[in-house]
Amino acid sequence: MSDHQFDDVQQSTGDYELEARAGLRRVSGLSTELEDVTEVEYRQIRLEKVILAGVWTSGTVGDAERSLRELALLAETAGSEVVDGVIQRRDNPDPATYLGSGKVLELHEIVKATGADTVICDGELTPGQLRQLEAILKVKVVDRTWLILDIFAQHARSREGKAQVSLAQMQYLLPRLRGWGESLSRQGGGAGGSASGGVGTRGPGETKIETDRRRIRAQMTKLRRELKEMEKSRVTQRASRHRAGIPSVAIAGYTNAGKSSLLNRLTGAGVLVENSLFATLDPTIRKAKSPSGRDFTLADTVGFVRHLPHQLVEAFRSTLEEVKDADLIVHVVDASDEDPEGQINAVRLVLNDVDAGHVPELIVLNKVDIADPEIVTNLLRREPHSVVISAKTGEGIDELMLAIEADLPSLMQEIDLVVPYARGDLISRAHATGDVISVEHGETGTRLHARVPEMLANELRTACE
Repeated sequence: MSDHQFDDVQQSTGDYELEARAGLRRVSGLSTELEDVTEVEYRQIRLEKVILAGVWTSGTVGDAERSLRELALLAETAGSEVVDGVIQRRDNPDPATYLGSGKVLELHEIVKATGADTVICDGELTPGQLRQLEAILKVKVVDRTWLILDIFAQHARSREGKAQVSLAQMQYLLPRLRGWGESLSRQGGGAGGSASGGVGTRGPGETKIETDRRRIRAQMTKLRRELKEMEKSRVTQRASRHRAGIPSVAIAGYTNAGKSSLLNRLTGAGVLVENSLFATLDPTIRKAKSPSGRDFTLADTVGFVRHLPHQLVEAFRSTLEEVKDADLIVHVVDASDEDPEGQINAVRLVLNDVDAGHVPELIVLNKVDIADPEIVTNLLRREPHSVVISAKTGEGIDELMLAIEADLPSLMQEIDLVVPYARGDLISRAHATGDVISVEHGETGTRLHARVPEMLANELRTACE
């Protein structure tokens, strides 16, 4: 290792000499040891010894180390053993090699010394960066995006979940084919075609990469078509619940914040709970009752994470519609995390990405049985519309149910009335806020058959008296 490496934790870059600031910084406490690696269906980086590498461009050194520790958790979730981690302070990642070229050579020495066979970079690499790093380091290189996609591939169980993950992986892979092994660049055709090429793959010198790209595009088209069909079913189910006047509540939050534990606590759903990232991918929808006996649905959604790959947000858009179309978002936060405010901001970024920023939000500060009381107090000050709970012990669950009930939209009532033509404004409001079943224009007014909020129903009855 070079003399530019250092171990002291500093909260500001101002203390560093210019030369030292650009050095590789070892991040301690990242090494992991696997205990159980059974029952794995798909593991792109299975049982590998990995080194993590990050570029710290902004914020404090604490922020940079937190990001790398989260990357270590992701790598462990994917089934890897983390043997080391380094970060480099730079204004921007190197466009050619992510880390500075000199630091990549230092990283190569660490790879050789530790016997690591994979390097995971804490960012999304361009195809060029991927090729350059693999050429210099002589081991497999993956980035944060592919790592998260790999974890999603392991955890997808439903047909829809698997299709969504496959689509996201193909979107990521398509521009990077040339960087994923020399075997991809073999010729697949020839001047006269090749017997092994198959129909549609023979041509004058079509490369293996071109063939693969064409196949991937065809598969992506097929997957999008299948997901569209599945989305129709989901939309129909949502519309049916909406017509029945049953409000919907979506549980959202950072991965491993305790969403599935909360769903189990509120409904007895029996959803798998694991102390790992992205344990839940397929949305689980269960019925629940408010303290006054009002029915509503609870939907558990996929966990979010900082820098969630845009391919995943796009692929899971239909699933995340459960959040966008909800009447209320119960935003679960791990109050015991070292940076709960960062988690809240990361989740809200994704909610805005899927057009759910307008949905009313109730913050639920979970894991208070192990959280620092001072941090909880600060969070309550910052997020006044919050409830403090422990899904594990049951503390605060009654208060949470009361808060959910208070935030549910007003009850819908079915009306069948003749509304005077002079009150066309009420008809417009029924269209905007309710479910209009039928409208008939008569001599004295408009006959309206609809389900509308309780307050509007009362106004309509008064107008018709």
